[in-house]
Amino acid sequence: MDIKIIDVARAAKVSPTTVSRVLNNNPVVKAKTREKVLKVIEELNYVPHAAAQNLRRQRTMMIGVVVTDIRGAYHSEIIKGIQSRAAETQYKVLICDTQDNRDIELEYLRMLTDRSVDAMILVASLLSKQEVQEFVERGYPLGVIGRSIEHPNILKVYTNNVEAAQEAVTHLIEQGHRDIVFMSGDARAIDSYDRLEGYIRALRDNEIPFRPELVENGNFSEQEAYNAMLRLWDKGLQFTAVFCANDEMAIGVYRACRERGVRIPDQMAVVGVDNERISQFLMPPLSTIDQPKFEMGRTIADHLIRHMNGESLDDRRVTVLPSKLIIRQSSLSKVSVPRERR
Repeated sequence: MDIKIIDVARAAKVSPTTVSRVLNNNPVVKAKTREKVLKVIEELNYVPHAAAQNLRRQRTMMIGVVVTDIRGAYHSEIIKGIQSRAAETQYKVLICDTQDNRDIELEYLRMLTDRSVDAMILVASLLSKQEVQEFVERGYPLGVIGRSIEHPNILKVYTNNVEAAQEAVTHLIEQGHRDIVFMSGDARAIDSYDRLEGYIRALRDNEIPFRPELVENGNFSEQEAYNAMLRLWDKGLQFTAVFCANDEMAIGVYRACRERGVRIPDQMAVVGVDNERISQFLMPPLSTIDQPKFEMGRTIADHLIRHMNGESLDDRRVTVLPSKLIIRQSSLSKVSVPRERR
């Protein structure tokens, strides 16, 4: 049987972090606790992973940041926040772009095992919870942004996407809309599911039937959202508003409306997510959900660095930061009866 650090923690009734500190001879561990953990290690015949031991002995002063697509403003603002905190502690940041490929993401994560980096931060990870948990159980420092992966030794920072989406769709309903499209992102991304749940909750709370045909996949990109809008119209579907799971897709919706002669907001209301810098300069300015991207990055970097330095972060392992709905012109006008799409 392959004994893992989490097995030792369970048997000793301590956290995996405590076991890691014992293995690293961290002085913050009390003598009685250290003795108990060492006894369990001996009883279970636990052998620490060699790479993990080497990682503890020396530091690269490098933090890896794994992102699904570095081109997006969402990722770039988070990276700026991470770099801001890392620079204060002489850490360097290595950016790893997976190009939306989970296998590449897994390969980057394995950089922990060969000591290329001291810690990893996963942004909008596509890996399964089990795959992520495996690395933490082997004692590697890991932070996650945008997902809530349950594990006592994973540091997490995210916003409440369900509540934010519900607020955005409720705003559209208050403007008189009942036929509202949800433009989903990557089908594998937890953000898409959470925002879909918020969309459905808002409809249900206002006694509006959920219409599955009004849920389209824009894959978090301008081009895919543009294509999705054309598909909806070509099917003859009638709708007066679109809630996009990010601002980039909203730009694609704007293009489709312009080409089809549909006026925003008079004939089509649009709301996005992320409050990218370009959103306020669109014509009309885009209503959107502001996510504290820079703060998310800075917070996860701060917690991860403190964790590597042996600080106890039991009260800060999960950080939920607030989002804010910013209402601009794209969602404010009452719509007219939709004409037949060309």
